[in-house]
Amino acid sequence: MPDKIDHNSPYGDFVLPFDLPKLGVRGRLVRLDTASGRALSAHALPEAAARVTGEMVALGAILGSALKLDGRLTIQTKGDGPLDLITTDYYGVEADKARGVRGFARLDAARFAELQNITFADLAGKGALAITIEPKRGGKTYQGIVELAEEGIAASAETYFSQSEQLPTAIRLAAAPLYLPGDPAPHWRAGGMMLQMTPGEATRESEDGELSDDWERLSLILGTVEDLELVDTMLAPETLLWRLFHEDEVRVHPPEPVAFRCDCDTDRIAGVLKSYSEKDRAGLADPDGIIRAKCEFCGTVHEIGREALS
Repeated sequence: MPDKIDHNSPYGDFVLPFDLPKLGVRGRLVRLDTASGRALSAHALPEAAARVTGEMVALGAILGSALKLDGRLTIQTKGDGPLDLITTDYYGVEADKARGVRGFARLDAARFAELQNITFADLAGKGALAITIEPKRGGKTYQGIVELAEEGIAASAETYFSQSEQLPTAIRLAAAPLYLPGDPAPHWRAGGMMLQMTPGEATRESEDGELSDDWERLSLILGTVEDLELVDTMLAPETLLWRLFHEDEVRVHPPEPVAFRCDCDTDRIAGVLKSYSEKDRAGLADPDGIIRAKCEFCGTVHEIGREALS
């Protein structure tokens, strides 16, 4: 399986690691095109809700790839607002599968229609963001939970790193619809950038008792990134990084491709259904005796017949 990006094509569906070695800072730039479009296509969402969901998918790609994970990383928000649930999964590279992302959001349309101002706080309400790491080989499942920040997904993730990892972290996320001639449905792009102190540098900063001027300056620079720069697949990522960090001798590493990936499986669903009593399963079946289970992430309808449950 090729692990490269064709730079003769628009710059989409990748994570680009980089670092600022003199300052002890590492970073990741993600830009999703086909992957984010596919992730948001299973359910039609109002633009405001789709933007937040796209940002979550981008965040999953940033964090999952940074961990070099061989299993799955799940980011989930639960709140008391109309957008009460968002879930995104990142899957690490396997022998026959590329690294990939998927996402799903649940929206109460009636409550959403009543909103006067559509901010993140209005959409999600009060709640929590949970990050769950499930290694495939070795290691234990880990979960960290923080309160949702009113400012959005990026601010919530920054709080997670501050509280759970004690690593100063700055994150920018964006998502935007692309409309093509003759197609009324939006094609969603998503992107993001993360700056993070390396553990050794973070320890030194903690001992000094205050963050350096360099970190504060870098955080302000990251805040100047426009949404369009994060999602524009015609803009070379190196060009953006050079604009931002050329004075700090930014060093770019090989890009890592990211695809849409959903690991839903008919046999796995059948295995779960076998644990149900025959009476309970009968209530799930259609008149023809087939149980049809739709994957909320990719829209695939899995058909499970009686023979698969015997």
